[in-house]
Amino acid sequence: MKILFIGGTGTISECVSKLAASKKDIDLYLFNRGNNRELMPENAEFIEGDIRNEKKAKEKLKKYNFDVVVNWVAFTPDHIKTDLSIFKGEIDQYIFISSASVYQKPPTNFIIRESTPLANPYWQYSRDKIACENILKKQYRENNFPAVIVRPSHTYGKTYIPASLNSSSHPWSLIDRMRKGKKVIVHGDGTSLWTLTHNSDFARGFLGLIGNDRVTGHAFHITSDEVLTWNQIYKTIGKAAGVEPQIVNISSNFISSYLPEKRGSFIGDKAVSCVFDNSKLKEFVPEYQATMPFYKGIKQTINWFESQPDKCKVDEEWNQLMDEIITGQENGLRK
Repeated sequence: MKILFIGGTGTISECVSKLAASKKDIDLYLFNRGNNRELMPENAEFIEGDIRNEKKAKEKLKKYNFDVVVNWVAFTPDHIKTDLSIFKGEIDQYIFISSASVYQKPPTNFIIRESTPLANPYWQYSRDKIACENILKKQYRENNFPAVIVRPSHTYGKTYIPASLNSSSHPWSLIDRMRKGKKVIVHGDGTSLWTLTHNSDFARGFLGLIGNDRVTGHAFHITSDEVLTWNQIYKTIGKAAGVEPQIVNISSNFISSYLPEKRGSFIGDKAVSCVFDNSKLKEFVPEYQATMPFYKGIKQTINWFESQPDKCKVDEEWNQLMDEIITGQENGLRK
């Protein structure tokens, strides 16, 4: 089976790439710009190119034939239209990576199933993903396009420290702050429920969908069954780092007044309790079982960072912003 991953070196996808490339019945190709060559599995073929340039992408890919295409980096309807232009009528399966943030906000039930309505008025990212899904569902219904939709939730791996508020450029900043005894911000009162999924667990569930004829036209989320509060998440991160974190709880709206660009990801996602029912995935992929508890997964992540000193940089601008938000909360101020 010849499989094309568009992207394939991100936090979620790099683990799937390595697992797929290890299978004898899979020939894996990665089509991307080559910015993260060190994360590509050795036994996958690299095709350098930019999917955003449709003309050049078609030229690069025309000599190949693929059974399955997975686009890890499609975010807007235009991206889906490009893929339809290139792959429609040429492949047996197309998997779109959506997001669990597409589910109804505010939810009418905190238990999320694939049948939960899709609606997120707070976050444009989620609305764009919903629009992408709608195009693919229409293509499946009207033209039998072999689309499958996968909705990851908060997924992490060795290179990513999962937190509600951290530096995007230097994620080690949160650990550094904890170890120095500085206060760390947890949104709300920290008691909302959340699910974190290790990328190795996601990869096993995802691989069960690839080439599976029964899943065409369906949508799935792939998450752990472990549920934690945000306070528990931060305490677990701290324990893995060898410290007791000094947590300060601040409302999502207050945080968003300092970081308006984060409002969607807070109000439209992390501030809402989400517990995922994975029974549909297990029906189609009976062998799926998430086996990496967060306390083990985050310890592996911290160990990896400590083995890579160049990755343990601190974002001082982010640090200053955290101090500013905390001081503003303590003084009853709003930016």
